Amino acid sequence: MDLRIAGKIALVTGGSRGLGRAAALSLAGEGVNVAICGRSRETLDTTVGDLEALGVSSIGVIADVSGPASLDGLHNEVVTSLGSIDILVNNAGGSGSTANIEDTSLDDFKAIFDLNIFGSFRLMELVIPHMKQQAWGRIINIASSYGREYGGKLSYMAAKAALIAATNHAGRSLAKTGVLVNSIAPGSIKHPGGSWERYEQNNSAEVVEEFISQNLPMGKWGWPEPVGDMVTFLSSNRAGMITGACIPVDGGQGGSLI
Repeated sequence: MDLRIAGKIALVTGGSRGLGRAAALSLAGEGVNVAICGRSRETLDTTVGDLEALGVSSIGVIADVSGPASLDGLHNEVVTSLGSIDILVNNAGGSGSTANIEDTSLDDFKAIFDLNIFGSFRLMELVIPHMKQQAWGRIINIASSYGREYGGKLSYMAAKAALIAATNHAGRSLAKTGVLVNSIAPGSIKHPGGSWERYEQNNSAEVVEEFISQNLPMGKWGWPEPVGDMVTFLSSNRAGMITGACIPVDGGQGGSLI
Protein backbone atom coordinates (compact mmCIF):
# COMPACT_ATOMS: atom_id res chain seq x y z
CA MET A 1 0.00 0.00 0.00
CA ASP A 2 1.48 3.33 -1.09
CA LEU A 3 0.81 5.82 1.70
CA ARG A 4 2.10 8.73 -0.43
CA ILE A 5 3.91 10.55 2.34
CA ALA A 6 7.51 10.15 1.16
CA GLY A 7 9.39 13.43 1.52
CA LYS A 8 7.10 14.86 4.20
CA ILE A 9 8.62 16.33 7.37
CA ALA A 10 7.56 14.92 10.76
CA LEU A 11 8.29 15.83 14.36
CA VAL A 12 7.86 13.07 16.95
CA THR A 13 8.17 14.17 20.57
CA GLY A 14 9.65 11.62 22.93
CA GLY A 15 10.85 9.94 19.76
CA SER A 16 14.05 8.33 20.98
CA ARG A 17 12.48 5.29 22.67
CA GLY A 18 9.26 3.36 23.19
CA LEU A 19 6.14 4.36 21.27
CA GLY A 20 7.79 7.49 19.87
CA ARG A 21 10.70 5.52 18.47
CA ALA A 22 8.32 3.01 16.89
CA ALA A 23 6.37 5.86 15.28
CA ALA A 24 9.53 7.55 14.01
CA LEU A 25 10.87 4.33 12.47
CA SER A 26 7.53 3.51 10.87
CA LEU A 27 7.29 6.98 9.32
CA ALA A 28 10.89 6.78 8.11
CA GLY A 29 10.09 3.43 6.51
CA GLU A 30 7.61 5.32 4.31
CA GLY A 31 10.24 7.90 3.32
CA VAL A 32 9.30 10.61 5.81
CA ASN A 33 12.11 12.82 7.11
CA VAL A 34 11.84 12.69 10.90
CA ALA A 35 12.89 15.00 13.70
CA ILE A 36 12.71 13.60 17.21
CA CYS A 37 13.12 15.19 20.60
CA GLY A 38 13.94 13.76 24.00
CA ARG A 39 15.99 14.36 27.12
CA SER A 40 18.91 11.96 26.53
CA ARG A 41 21.52 12.74 23.89
CA GLU A 42 22.66 9.10 23.82
CA THR A 43 19.24 7.66 22.97
CA LEU A 44 18.53 10.49 20.54
CA ASP A 45 21.75 9.85 18.63
CA THR A 46 21.10 6.10 18.51
CA THR A 47 17.61 6.56 17.10
CA VAL A 48 18.71 9.24 14.62
CA GLY A 49 21.31 6.77 13.32
CA ASP A 50 18.64 4.10 12.90
CA LEU A 51 16.37 6.55 11.07
CA GLU A 52 19.11 7.71 8.71
CA ALA A 53 19.92 4.08 7.96
CA LEU A 54 16.46 3.92 6.36
CA GLY A 55 17.53 6.57 3.87
CA VAL A 56 15.82 9.65 5.31
CA SER A 57 17.06 12.86 6.90
CA SER A 58 16.76 13.09 10.67
CA ILE A 59 17.76 15.24 13.62
CA GLY A 60 17.52 14.75 17.37
CA VAL A 61 16.85 17.75 19.62
CA ILE A 62 17.19 17.91 23.39
CA ALA A 63 13.86 19.25 24.66
CA ASP A 64 11.50 18.93 27.60
CA VAL A 65 7.87 19.22 26.50
CA SER A 66 6.73 19.95 30.06
CA GLY A 67 8.15 23.47 29.58
CA PRO A 68 5.93 24.83 26.77
CA ALA A 69 7.95 28.06 26.54
CA SER A 70 10.94 26.09 25.22
CA LEU A 71 8.96 24.52 22.40
CA ASP A 72 9.25 27.54 20.13
CA GLY A 73 12.98 26.83 19.99
CA LEU A 74 12.35 23.16 19.20
CA HIS A 75 9.98 24.10 16.40
CA ASN A 76 12.44 26.63 14.95
CA GLU A 77 15.31 24.13 15.02
CA VAL A 78 13.29 21.51 13.15
CA VAL A 79 12.09 23.98 10.53
CA THR A 80 15.61 25.34 10.02
CA SER A 81 17.18 21.89 9.70
CA LEU A 82 14.54 19.89 7.81
CA GLY A 83 11.79 22.26 6.69
CA SER A 84 8.26 23.11 7.81
CA ILE A 85 6.49 20.36 9.74
CA ASP A 86 3.81 18.43 7.85
CA ILE A 87 3.21 15.71 10.46
CA LEU A 88 3.24 16.28 14.23
CA VAL A 89 3.21 13.33 16.61
CA ASN A 90 2.70 14.46 20.21
CA ASN A 91 3.96 11.36 21.97
CA ALA A 92 5.90 12.60 24.99
CA GLY A 93 4.10 12.20 28.30
CA GLY A 94 4.11 10.46 31.63
CA SER A 95 2.00 9.50 34.62
CA GLY A 96 3.90 11.01 37.54
CA SER A 97 4.12 9.49 40.99
CA THR A 98 0.79 10.26 42.70
CA ALA A 99 -2.47 8.36 42.51
CA ASN A 100 -5.72 9.41 44.19
CA ILE A 101 -7.38 12.76 44.93
CA GLU A 102 -6.19 12.81 48.55
CA ASP A 103 -2.58 12.19 47.50
CA THR A 104 -2.46 14.68 44.62
CA SER A 105 -1.53 18.30 45.23
CA LEU A 106 -2.59 21.05 42.84
CA ASP A 107 1.05 21.50 41.81
CA ASP A 108 1.35 17.79 41.01
CA PHE A 109 -1.87 17.94 39.02
CA LYS A 110 -0.64 20.93 37.02
CA ALA A 111 2.75 19.27 36.38
CA ILE A 112 1.11 16.24 34.76
CA PHE A 113 -1.00 18.53 32.57
CA ASP A 114 2.17 20.42 31.58
CA LEU A 115 3.75 17.14 30.52
CA ASN A 116 0.79 15.53 28.78
CA ILE A 117 -1.25 18.31 27.22
CA PHE A 118 0.08 21.87 27.43
CA GLY A 119 3.26 21.09 25.48
CA SER A 120 1.22 19.23 22.87
CA PHE A 121 -1.15 22.18 22.61
CA ARG A 122 1.72 24.62 22.06
CA LEU A 123 3.23 22.51 19.29
CA MET A 124 -0.16 22.24 17.63
CA GLU A 125 -0.39 26.04 17.70
CA LEU A 126 3.02 26.30 16.06
CA VAL A 127 2.48 23.82 13.20
CA ILE A 128 -1.12 24.53 12.21
CA PRO A 129 -0.47 27.80 10.26
CA HIS A 130 1.88 26.05 7.80
CA MET A 131 -0.42 23.05 7.51
CA LYS A 132 -3.41 25.27 6.73
CA GLN A 133 -1.41 27.29 4.21
CA GLN A 134 -0.56 24.18 2.23
CA ALA A 135 -4.02 22.63 2.83
CA TRP A 136 -2.45 19.43 4.17
CA GLY A 137 -1.31 18.39 7.60
CA ARG A 138 -1.52 15.58 10.12
CA ILE A 139 -1.49 15.80 13.91
CA ILE A 140 -1.54 12.61 15.96
CA ASN A 141 -1.72 12.86 19.74
CA ILE A 142 -0.77 9.80 21.78
CA ALA A 143 -3.35 9.51 24.54
CA SER A 144 -4.10 6.36 26.57
CA SER A 145 -6.82 3.82 27.20
CA TYR A 146 -6.92 5.44 30.66
CA GLY A 147 -8.04 8.67 29.00
CA ARG A 148 -11.07 6.91 27.52
CA GLU A 149 -12.23 5.15 30.69
CA TYR A 150 -11.37 4.66 34.34
CA GLY A 151 -7.86 3.50 35.17
CA GLY A 152 -4.41 4.60 36.26
CA LYS A 153 -3.61 7.68 38.29
CA LEU A 154 -5.92 10.67 38.75
CA SER A 155 -3.71 13.30 37.10
CA TYR A 156 -2.72 11.07 34.17
CA MET A 157 -6.28 9.93 33.53
CA ALA A 158 -7.57 13.51 33.58
CA ALA A 159 -4.76 14.83 31.36
CA LYS A 160 -5.19 12.12 28.73
CA ALA A 161 -8.96 12.63 28.74
CA ALA A 162 -8.34 16.33 28.16
CA LEU A 163 -5.96 15.52 25.29
CA ILE A 164 -8.60 13.31 23.65
CA ALA A 165 -11.20 16.07 24.01
CA ALA A 166 -8.86 18.74 22.60
CA THR A 167 -8.05 16.44 19.69
CA ASN A 168 -11.71 15.91 18.90
CA HIS A 169 -12.46 19.64 18.98
CA ALA A 170 -9.42 20.54 16.87
CA GLY A 171 -10.19 17.83 14.35
CA ARG A 172 -13.72 19.11 13.85
CA SER A 173 -12.73 22.77 13.66
CA LEU A 174 -9.97 22.11 11.10
CA ALA A 175 -11.84 19.51 9.04
CA LYS A 176 -12.36 21.77 6.00
CA THR A 177 -8.72 22.89 5.87
CA GLY A 178 -7.01 19.61 4.94
CA VAL A 179 -5.49 19.34 8.44
CA LEU A 180 -6.52 16.10 10.16
CA VAL A 181 -6.18 15.73 13.93
CA ASN A 182 -6.55 12.37 15.67
CA SER A 183 -5.46 10.60 18.82
CA ILE A 184 -4.42 7.04 19.60
CA ALA A 185 -5.20 5.31 22.89
CA PRO A 186 -2.57 2.63 23.55
CA GLY A 187 -3.16 0.02 26.21
CA SER A 188 -0.54 -1.45 28.53
CA ILE A 189 2.51 -1.55 26.27
CA LYS A 190 5.86 -2.73 27.56
CA HIS A 191 9.14 -1.35 26.21
CA PRO A 192 12.63 -0.79 27.62
CA GLY A 193 12.60 2.04 30.15
CA GLY A 194 8.80 2.29 30.13
CA SER A 195 6.34 2.29 33.00
CA TRP A 196 5.16 -1.28 32.48
CA GLU A 197 8.74 -2.55 32.53
CA ARG A 198 9.14 -0.76 35.86
CA TYR A 199 5.87 -2.31 37.02
CA GLU A 200 7.32 -5.76 36.35
CA GLN A 201 10.53 -4.87 38.16
CA ASN A 202 8.73 -3.48 41.22
CA ASN A 203 6.17 -6.26 41.69
CA SER A 204 6.26 -9.99 42.19
CA ALA A 205 5.69 -12.37 39.30
CA GLU A 206 2.36 -13.33 40.86
CA VAL A 207 1.13 -9.72 40.93
CA VAL A 208 2.20 -9.16 37.33
CA GLU A 209 0.54 -12.37 36.16
CA GLU A 210 -2.68 -11.41 37.94
CA PHE A 211 -2.71 -7.97 36.29
CA ILE A 212 -2.18 -9.48 32.84
CA SER A 213 -4.81 -12.17 33.44
CA GLN A 214 -7.44 -9.67 34.60
CA ASN A 215 -6.76 -6.81 32.19
CA LEU A 216 -5.12 -7.98 28.95
CA PRO A 217 -7.30 -10.25 26.78
CA MET A 218 -4.32 -11.31 24.67
CA GLY A 219 -2.64 -12.65 27.80
CA LYS A 220 0.51 -10.56 27.32
CA TRP A 221 1.79 -7.00 27.28
CA GLY A 222 1.31 -4.91 24.19
CA TRP A 223 4.30 -3.88 22.06
CA PRO A 224 5.16 -0.55 20.37
CA GLU A 225 5.17 -1.35 16.65
CA PRO A 226 1.36 -1.51 16.12
CA VAL A 227 1.07 1.96 17.66
CA GLY A 228 3.86 3.24 15.42
CA ASP A 229 2.18 1.82 12.32
CA MET A 230 -1.17 3.35 13.29
CA VAL A 231 0.59 6.72 13.53
CA THR A 232 1.91 6.25 10.00
CA PHE A 233 -1.48 5.24 8.61
CA LEU A 234 -3.16 8.27 10.21
CA SER A 235 -0.39 10.40 8.69
CA SER A 236 -1.24 9.20 5.20
CA ASN A 237 -3.68 10.13 2.48
CA ARG A 238 -5.35 6.75 3.01
CA ALA A 239 -6.76 8.18 6.25
CA GLY A 240 -8.32 11.15 4.48
CA MET A 241 -11.74 10.81 6.15
CA ILE A 242 -10.51 10.23 9.69
CA THR A 243 -10.37 13.28 11.93
CA GLY A 244 -11.31 14.04 15.52
CA ALA A 245 -11.14 10.33 16.31
CA CYS A 246 -9.53 8.45 19.17
CA ILE A 247 -8.42 5.02 18.02
CA PRO A 248 -7.62 2.32 20.60
CA VAL A 249 -4.56 0.16 20.00
CA ASP A 250 -4.87 -1.96 23.10
CA GLY A 251 -5.36 -5.63 22.25
CA GLY A 252 -8.95 -5.47 23.48
CA GLN A 253 -7.97 -4.10 26.88
CA GLY A 254 -10.40 -1.17 26.82
CA GLY A 255 -13.96 -1.74 27.92
CA SER A 256 -15.54 1.35 26.34
CA LEU A 257 -18.21 0.85 23.69
CA ILE A 258 -17.42 4.22 22.06
